[in-house]
Amino acid sequence: MLIKMGKQIAKHKFLILLIGFLLLIPSLIGMVTTRVNYDLLSYLPETLETVKGQDIMVDEYGMGAFSMVVVENMELKDVQKLEKKFEAVDHVKDVLWYDDVADLNLPVQMIPKKLREGFFKGNATMMIVLFDNTTSSDESMNAVAEMRKLANKQCFISGMSGVVNDIKDVALDELPVYVVIAAVLSFLVLEFTTESFLVPVFFLLSIGIAIIYNLGSNVFLGQVSYITKALTAVLQLGVTMDYSIFLLNSYEEYKEKYTEDRNRAMGHAIASTFKAVVGSSVTTVAGFAALCFMTFALGRDLGIVMAKGVIIGVICCVTILPSLILAFDKQIEKTKHRPLIKSVDGASNFIIKHHWVWLIVFLVLLLPAVHGNNNIKIYYDIAKSMPSSLPSNVATDRLKKDFNMSTIHMVMMDSNMDSKDKRDMLKEIDNVEGVKWTISMSSLVGASVPESMIPKDVKSMLQSGDHELAFICSEYESATPKVNKQIAKINKITKNYDKTSMVIGEAPLMKDLEDVTNIDIQNVNIASIAAIFVIILIIFKSISLPVILVAIIEFAIAVNMAVPYYQGVSLPFVASIVIGTIQLGATVDYAIVYTNRYLKAVNIEWDVDLAEDLDSLPKDVQIPDGMTDTEEISDYLSNLTGFCHRGFGLKET
Repeated sequence: MLIKMGKQIAKHKFLILLIGFLLLIPSLIGMVTTRVNYDLLSYLPETLETVKGQDIMVDEYGMGAFSMVVVENMELKDVQKLEKKFEAVDHVKDVLWYDDVADLNLPVQMIPKKLREGFFKGNATMMIVLFDNTTSSDESMNAVAEMRKLANKQCFISGMSGVVNDIKDVALDELPVYVVIAAVLSFLVLEFTTESFLVPVFFLLSIGIAIIYNLGSNVFLGQVSYITKALTAVLQLGVTMDYSIFLLNSYEEYKEKYTEDRNRAMGHAIASTFKAVVGSSVTTVAGFAALCFMTFALGRDLGIVMAKGVIIGVICCVTILPSLILAFDKQIEKTKHRPLIKSVDGASNFIIKHHWVWLIVFLVLLLPAVHGNNNIKIYYDIAKSMPSSLPSNVATDRLKKDFNMSTIHMVMMDSNMDSKDKRDMLKEIDNVEGVKWTISMSSLVGASVPESMIPKDVKSMLQSGDHELAFICSEYESATPKVNKQIAKINKITKNYDKTSMVIGEAPLMKDLEDVTNIDIQNVNIASIAAIFVIILIIFKSISLPVILVAIIEFAIAVNMAVPYYQGVSLPFVASIVIGTIQLGATVDYAIVYTNRYLKAVNIEWDVDLAEDLDSLPKDVQIPDGMTDTEEISDYLSNLTGFCHRGFGLKET
């Protein structure tokens, strides 16, 4: 069945290439129109209070994100003009500044201390810009970009929307660069290891087409994360390249058997490749699919796209690539050269001969690897991995320097809450370590001011029908133990006064991100190990082999993760989530292919006339991957040595 399918593919190679290249058109359209999400916090579960609070802000207040803007060495009247320009930017809901509660003619020294400390420090002033959509929305990011155009060198725009905007710019600039680097490096490796100058070109072309198909089909998902988009091309290139190499090796072997019929040789090669890579690709797909068990939706995003990419890669490997090789077979033959790396038999024989050395190395490295893997430092501050010269990071540094603050939390409380309880609650929050100040409606206009006299814009900014907001300034950075402890204390205080209250903002979201992903890492590792263990168990019908193969790869993962620990380097949380699963799924197929070859050694009884001929004939011959038919193996042995045999037995050793 598979051989017949392979022969049909070989026969209709030009039709397959035509269809393959035509499919690039909708794929490219899909790739361009698929929205890319640059905000990792948007992948948090919707059941979290912090996420629910963000939704309420959009629904009730008509705002979702905000930025802190620091202005240095500027006259107040000019700051006011800048404020008006910001307010005119599309999707800026409002701007909260000093002039919302006091006339500019009133000396700064005469306004309440809390407001003075919140809005002024030395020659710097701060305003809070509120957007009418969420942090990662195109509208908010475009608004930040427009504000940066309006601002001069004295103005610094911080906040998560600015960070997301910078991530977008960096990703768009650098993604093509490292994809090209990966392709060039792969090309050079293939030139060293293959025997034709053209073969690497067709390998990369076939895989490139598969990558475009994969990225184009993401349009059905609605959107993908920038991390998913960034990893897809490189991972798919690395993971599926082995399938292409396997097809070429099988084709070269069958060409020696079917010298006069290249299509027949390719048909057998396609069948052999498909049988060989199905088991290994299934384990790879299972490794990526395990990411879907994460409650942090980025895992599902990456898992679906990469699992889909492996499947598409296998399909292209047995359709597009063989068609390209057959269509340009003459040119491939003309550009053949001696392999630059002739043989690795020496290294292989050394490893086998000294296998006990590697067992000792394993035992020596085991405990340090496990220790390093379990104690690697992880950071959750997304901006930390970005260059310090980016506008958002520069603005954050100015915020720390001028106002000794790093982030702002918001408390969302019941608008019908007793006024005295509100004041008492905020007074308690003011006393929490690391809190610089709190600003609420009462602190802006004073507790004695009747509600009817509160300015309409201030009231709409801080109070909706059911909820009221208060801003809390923290001197601690997001995603740090100090701010997490601070948020926990604030949350406890607010719950004592109002059970329905929520503490929301960038830092609370980061805290939830850390809590969620810590659990996800364990769940994903267990799911991936279990899935791959079962698949190997089914393939080999052995209990010991899954244990051995998975244990070896888990050891390799521990060594990989331990290296940055002993270097004193911390890793972003995304790395800790995906490395284990991806490395397990991507390398277990090597173990399966190797074990397959190892299990298919053959003992042969050669049919010879002269006894001395037996000395030159091997007792065991390694059979090509995927060759399981007895008649096919018999022909292979005879063609290999030129001698017939009385029989042979497939022996598992």
